[in-house]
Amino acid sequence: MKRRDWLYVLTALVFAWGIDRITKQWATGLYGVKFYGPVGFMLHHNHGAILGIFSDLPSMLRIVSLSTGGAFLLFLFFMIQFLLPTKSLSLRIGLSLLIGGIVGNVTDRIIWGYVVDFIIIGSPKKFSPNFNFADAIQWVGYALIVVALLREGKSLWPAENLRKSFWINPRYQLRYCIILMLVGFGLTIVLGTYSYTYLSVTITELRGVNPALATQFLRPFVATFGLVSLTFSVVLFAVGLILSHRAAGPIYAFQRFLNDHIDGKDSKLKLRTGDEFKELEKLANRMAQELNPKSPRSKSG
Repeated sequence: MKRRDWLYVLTALVFAWGIDRITKQWATGLYGVKFYGPVGFMLHHNHGAILGIFSDLPSMLRIVSLSTGGAFLLFLFFMIQFLLPTKSLSLRIGLSLLIGGIVGNVTDRIIWGYVVDFIIIGSPKKFSPNFNFADAIQWVGYALIVVALLREGKSLWPAENLRKSFWINPRYQLRYCIILMLVGFGLTIVLGTYSYTYLSVTITELRGVNPALATQFLRPFVATFGLVSLTFSVVLFAVGLILSHRAAGPIYAFQRFLNDHIDGKDSKLKLRTGDEFKELEKLANRMAQELNPKSPRSKSG
């Protein structure tokens, strides 16, 4: 993807987050209910997720879990943008708007401990649950993603591509994935040890030695951190599989191309979008012209 395309993608992300912050700052001064046609404004503090989900959880587990989940999704956003084989701006901008809205709500939880909802639809007597600009723009992102997948889904996995499996060279790819997971696991162990120790010492310094209080705070932390670490490892494995496929796939395709010509078959090497070693495609097709100069493909070239 070109630098200009990255600028569009990042601008959409910052725009979604920025507009959400501005509107929420304005909404903090709202009192009562005000309607302008079918659209109304009423301030509401949402301590859970969408429509108040998880609002009954302990505050530490709720805020930390939801905030960490948002940060994790931001990490996934950049991974997906990097790994996507298509340059579809509608798909990429849709992802930007979706994640920008999520990060907007995560920012609320980090700063205030709750999400500011202030938009309602209906009438003064009967109206919808409260939501905010971030929630609305997320649905715009969903719509763009769906439209892009319907229009350009084939570009994600071209029909002419003969590699139907991600496991092209299982031994090499599995080793690659495991190494990547081990590096991620090592980082989570270091971060987890630091965070757990810091939290434990902080509780002791503020409240003294209190096993019951320590258990109340540390157990949710361990559960949340363990879940995030497990999810992170699975994501790293998937990323490793995709990256190793992009390296192993061209080698496999080039080997198949050579075997075809050894067997007397006239074939052409076509690599997938996003594959590494794209120079093999030009080299293979040049070899095909040299090996079989009388073929229609060679004459047309």
